[in-house]
Amino acid sequence: MDRNIRSVDDVLRLLDGLFAPEADRWTAGGASWWDGFYADRSKAVPFFVAKPDENLVSYADRGLITPGRALDLGCGPGRNALHLDALGFEVDAVDLSPAAIAWAEERASEAGADVRFHCGDAFALTAAELGGPYDLVYDSGCFHHLPPHRRISYLALLDRVLAPGGHLALTCFASGGMGSELPDEDFYREAGLKGGLAYTAESLRWIFSDLTEVELRRMNDEPSESSLFGEAFLWTGLFRRG
Repeated sequence: MDRNIRSVDDVLRLLDGLFAPEADRWTAGGASWWDGFYADRSKAVPFFVAKPDENLVSYADRGLITPGRALDLGCGPGRNALHLDALGFEVDAVDLSPAAIAWAEERASEAGADVRFHCGDAFALTAAELGGPYDLVYDSGCFHHLPPHRRISYLALLDRVLAPGGHLALTCFASGGMGSELPDEDFYREAGLKGGLAYTAESLRWIFSDLTEVELRRMNDEPSESSLFGEAFLWTGLFRRG
């Protein structure tokens, strides 16, 4: 008879285990799923394009963020990390998938960008590996793939690495657009994330209530010929740490 719980981390790991392997896309065990996802670079996946998010460009253009140290969570093929580098940020970029990191490194080499890429689970990387504190934590599509209990880990990561006065910039599924709108508890009953969690503006404000909201809006829908990435089914949020 096993009795394995004596800490919050033990509870989090227990809850992790309730999800089917195919839904476990955010820990190291999910790397193979993402490797398969990135295997065919010619797929018509919106964020495979080598374009930065329109909100990220807008934040910099309006002076809402200024160059400093940046952490790109779930960087994928590196499109936003490379833009941050071009803006003058010192960039660390993290992704679970070796295939995504390899693609991002190729793009960085072609662009002459100096981005430090890390392959692994951002929650498990040490302070020495990440090298914070960061003036900007940028997340384009990582947060909505977390099971509800891992918001605890996400907020703890922000508390650990985000500098005073630093910003969290977040892009995630919006309710009424894409992603599942099931109540949190139902994801545990059904043992899956249904492709990702959709959020309302109110839920995001509540989750990140320890930060100051700078801007929260739907992402602009950018046409295919635009030099920017934008899909209207996503929220874009900018929050500042006091």
